[in-house]
Amino acid sequence: MDFTPHTDADVARMLGALGLAESADLFRHLPAGVALAHELALPVPMAELDVMRHIDELGARNTAGLCCFAGGGIYDHFLPPVVRSLTLRPEFVTSYTPYQAEVAQGVLQALFEYQSMVAALMGLPVANASLYDGPTSGLEAVNIAVAHTGRHIVWLSRGVRPHTRQIVGTFARARGLEVVEHPLVDGRTSWTDGPEPAAVVFSQPNHLGIIEDYDAAVTAAHGRAALAIVEADPMLLGVLRRPGDAGCDIAFAEGQPLGNPMSFGGPVLGMFAVASGLLRRVPGRLVGETLDRDGRKAYTLTLRTREQDIRRDKAASNICTNQTLNAIAAAVHLAWLGPDGLAEAGRQSVQKAHHLADLLCTIPGVALAHGAAFAREFAITLPADPVDVIAAMAQRGYLAGIPLGDDHPDLPNGLLVAVTEKRTAADMTGYAASLAEVLHDV
Repeated sequence: MDFTPHTDADVARMLGALGLAESADLFRHLPAGVALAHELALPVPMAELDVMRHIDELGARNTAGLCCFAGGGIYDHFLPPVVRSLTLRPEFVTSYTPYQAEVAQGVLQALFEYQSMVAALMGLPVANASLYDGPTSGLEAVNIAVAHTGRHIVWLSRGVRPHTRQIVGTFARARGLEVVEHPLVDGRTSWTDGPEPAAVVFSQPNHLGIIEDYDAAVTAAHGRAALAIVEADPMLLGVLRRPGDAGCDIAFAEGQPLGNPMSFGGPVLGMFAVASGLLRRVPGRLVGETLDRDGRKAYTLTLRTREQDIRRDKAASNICTNQTLNAIAAAVHLAWLGPDGLAEAGRQSVQKAHHLADLLCTIPGVALAHGAAFAREFAITLPADPVDVIAAMAQRGYLAGIPLGDDHPDLPNGLLVAVTEKRTAADMTGYAASLAEVLHDV
């Protein structure tokens, strides 16, 4: 309890009000396995200037400037300077919950524009103002399906991002749901028969970069009166079919590639869109367009009774907020790209991924893990431990990819490699040459 702002007199007065003798009494109710049994090994107190120097020294230990070929949900796409310039304007950075529409028209309009862009991007009529991140958006999609159908079984592709599968699994245990995972055959989901599901959940493309069969997944769902839920990749929706056009009922995505840096994994945002029949079950915040009493266009939060802070016992979700600043950044990025720019970024990513895959497969012992068509990301098998390879590649200036063995035991030497439009011919040639050197040395 010895925080800097609290004097001994402050602590004594607090303990007296609680009827306790010492600060340690505050924690005596904790189980023995939870309470810390020893002092923290903290350094001696330092002056503020010394603390700043120490933090700089710690930061200098980080390896900076690696050429990134890692993906798995978070990607190194080009972020135009206009995104930061507009997003960090004070009226966006300092704004908070826009419950008072009369003083929050700017933020509400920006979020309405974001929703409109996401709806157009996903090919679905209704989008919310964002959720916390992609994986939790997947959980919210499953929540809708369970409530909508009254069923308690979820079909989940093994190709769905690992974090999404883990979060859905945690939710399922808490809610008494059964998750039936469907296997990958040559990298693509095989929808085997089973008990009637509330939802069929898959990724497009999947975690291994493979382009899934939209029609097979949607048919598996709708043929059993279940909802078809897809985890989409927003940066590839300029070149791949939109979820709504493919017949999906719910689409969600990790929105980080749009307007947000990698930032060691966060903060990020979840993009979320649904078919019109699911409007009243949409989680989180919805911004609507209306007219004020003078007949002028105005924006306001709408359908608030779905939210847990309004009607907790009947709420669609326990989420009643959104990632406003990240969503605005995504909207600025989408507006800057436009349909043609988004399509070009997707085309370049796909073409460069295939070019690099061809280069890597000329290295002895390296092969594509699957024969199915892939987009911006692909899995290769190595003649060495991927963890060791990644460490050695980092010494040569490359963030080589993500090891796949933990999430896909059938690929113990698998490495997931991602290529965005940022990667140059020299980047890819250098990566292939360095990988060949590393594999020759191990």
